[in-house]
Amino acid sequence: MTATTLTQAATAFIDHDSPEVRDFTAAALGDAATPREQAVALYYAVRDTIRYEVYGADLSREGLRASSVVRTGSGMCLHKSVLYAACLRSLGIPARLVLTDVRNHLASARLKELLGGDVFHQHCLTTVRLDGRWIRATPVFNKTLCRLYAMAPLEFDGTADSVHHPFDLRGRRQMEFLRFHGEFDDLPYTRVVEDLRRNHPGLLRAGTTGFAEGSLVQDAAGA
Repeated sequence: MTATTLTQAATAFIDHDSPEVRDFTAAALGDAATPREQAVALYYAVRDTIRYEVYGADLSREGLRASSVVRTGSGMCLHKSVLYAACLRSLGIPARLVLTDVRNHLASARLKELLGGDVFHQHCLTTVRLDGRWIRATPVFNKTLCRLYAMAPLEFDGTADSVHHPFDLRGRRQMEFLRFHGEFDDLPYTRVVEDLRRNHPGLLRAGTTGFAEGSLVQDAAGA
């Protein structure tokens, strides 16, 4: 396969040939006609109709497939970025996954305790090829959650990178990138899960590939 073909292919996780992904994509497009318009429409559909939640996240191979994310209607950055990439590829728009480590990843006091600090490993976003160049996008934190945590929602217009919130609405530093692991044509599953298990043992339930139970909404309410 050529590099372009790889960034458009259906994969184990980016299963854009599934009926779930195709139906989700079709419902999200509306009147969007050009690749840029379609990328923007899909960004907001993934950002705001798939609920963002770290607690209870299913990190199994099945749970991280784009089709499964549509069925469950929720997920964290890995799930939502995989789904966005799948939706883009279903329209022939090249897309990749970007993996990073970040500081203060929308972290409540309880989540920081489970993480073992304020650094989150394997934060995931996407990069999409539009108008002959690659642009990064993060369709992760939905509007409701941003409001609860006093963050402005990340917007995306298909022309400039949309990657992180450096400050919240109160002027406090919110997120910074510490390390880029690279860009990937499919989710490097074993690498991601092993890194999460090694660096965040308190977050993963013992003997499982699922995160501890809880609720970011409840965490915000108790802050």
